[in-house]
Order: sequence, then structure tokens, then C-alpha cells
Amino acid sequence: MASGGEQKVVLITGCSSGIGLRIAVLLARDELKHYHVIATMRDLRKKDRLVEAAGDTYGKTLTLLSLDVCSDDSVRQCIDSVKDRHIDILINNAGVGLLGPVESISMDDMKKVFETNFFGTVRMIKEVMPDMKKRRAGHIIVMSSVMGLQGVVFNDVYTASKFAIEGFCESMAVQLLKFNVKLSLIEPGPVHTEFETKMMEEVAKMEYPGADADTVRYFKDVYIPSSIDIFEALGQTPEDIAKCTKKVIESSRPRFRNLTNSLYTPIVAMKYADETGGLSVHTFYNLLFNFGSLMHITMSILKCLTCSCLRRRTISPD
Repeated sequence: MASGGEQKVVLITGCSSGIGLRIAVLLARDELKHYHVIATMRDLRKKDRLVEAAGDTYGKTLTLLSLDVCSDDSVRQCIDSVKDRHIDILINNAGVGLLGPVESISMDDMKKVFETNFFGTVRMIKEVMPDMKKRRAGHIIVMSSVMGLQGVVFNDVYTASKFAIEGFCESMAVQLLKFNVKLSLIEPGPVHTEFETKMMEEVAKMEYPGADADTVRYFKDVYIPSSIDIFEALGQTPEDIAKCTKKVIESSRPRFRNLTNSLYTPIVAMKYADETGGLSVHTFYNLLFNFGSLMHITMSILKCLTCSCLRRRTISPD
């Protein structure tokens, strides 16, 4: 609870659907009403799903504000509209994806990904951090990704944006610790959302000018089917990620990094098992190009590899 037994004010970005929506509703429905949730989204015309899911919490423990993380003015106006600009917990969830051969992706599209995923998060942190430091209290949550730890083929730009935010947060966490402000990264693996499903369907039909025929074939005929297999075997739900996030918020000593999916830990562990990087690069190469037909078996093996010692490195939704 906040000082004086008051509710903690939680501001969440990107709440129109998916993970952001589920975090907002889960916190707003807290039985002890620990939280007053300020759910934000760029376009309030997309609020219906959130309002429906929030039910009778809407207008009570959950309020809605317009916020575009890509706009300095929008961010400032949103925070200014909060009483005393007081935010106890900031959850940076807004993000966009980008998938496909890099030769066919325009520089403008790449910049848009960084504008939301990296600069949007930085913009939010810059706006709320001074007050948190002044109060010597606060918790900043950043929705990162396993792709902020391990690169994934054909996700080059999205992965780069997550690597960038991981590095930024790792640096900021040291300074914020001196001011008693906590910073935590949530690192999901595959998550089943309508956004992901729609994106997979669309990219399989698209043309990729600028990319050679072999690369396009590898992307459409090898990567996409393998990616679908991985989602089916390792995927979590937005509700799972919301529960993990609530656990991090309510921990007396929250971790800096929080992998949400124990089935992904062997993949991440490979990177740190070989400082040259060769092990993970060649393993991913073989998984994609040599063992594609055995992907289902490979996913089963990954499940078996996930022993209890690896599970302890993750935060479970259960």
C-alpha cells in the first residue's frame, strides 16, 4: 500500500488490447483495491474492449486517459492531468512489432519501431522519474522481451529495439537504486495475441521487394512455419504476463530481469554458456535450416531440458 494506506497509482501504456489491457484489468480488480489504475492508449476510440473487460471497475479503480508515447506534448499533458503528477508505478507496455527480411524494410519503418519501443519508453521514464527520485519511492516496469536477450532471425529491427531498451534500463537501474526507485524488466517469450496472429497471416501473403528470392523463400516457407510451431509449444497468454507483472509489483525485493517463460530459459542460457556467441548462432541456424521438419520434436526436447533449476530463474504466473 502507498503511504497513509492510500491506493498506489499505476499508469500503464498501450492498454487497448493484449498484455496492457490484461494488466490494467487485473490490477483494477485487485480484491483489496490496492491500485488505482490509469490505463492509457493512443486512440480512445479503441477503448471498448478495455471498458468491457474492466466491468464495474471502470470509473472506480480504473480510469482512462489518452496518451501517445511518441509525442512529447501528449506525454506531458497526460502526466500533468494526474493529481500532483504522482505516479507510484509506471508500466511501459506500448510497443510495435516488425517482421521480415531487412532488405525489404524501409528506414522510416525501422525508425517507427524505435520511436515507440525505445524512445517512447525513454520519454515516459524521463517524465515520471524526477518526481519518483524526489520522493525516494516508485517502481518502473518495462515490458521487454526474450528478444532483448537473444536475437531472433527475421526479427532484426524489433530485436534491436529491445536490446536498446535493455541496455538503457540496465544503466538506469544503478542510478535509480541510489534514489530507492525500483526498475524491473518483464521478458516474455512468445505470447498468443490477436496482434501476433494477424501479423503472421499478413506477412505470409506480402511481397518483399528488395529481398532476393532465396531469402523470401526461407522467410515464408521455413521461418513462418517454425515460428508458428514455437508459438504453439512455448506460447503464453496475455493473462499469464499480467499475473507475472503483478507478482513483480508486489514483491518486496523485485528482480531486475524477469523471464516469464521457463521453457525459454535453455535458449537464453546458450548465449551465456559460450562467450564467443557461436553456440547460439549455430544452434538457431540448425534449428531453422537443418531441423525444420523436426521442430515439434525439438520443442518437446526443450520442455524436457527445462529442469527445476532453470525454472527458478523465471517468474511464474501461477
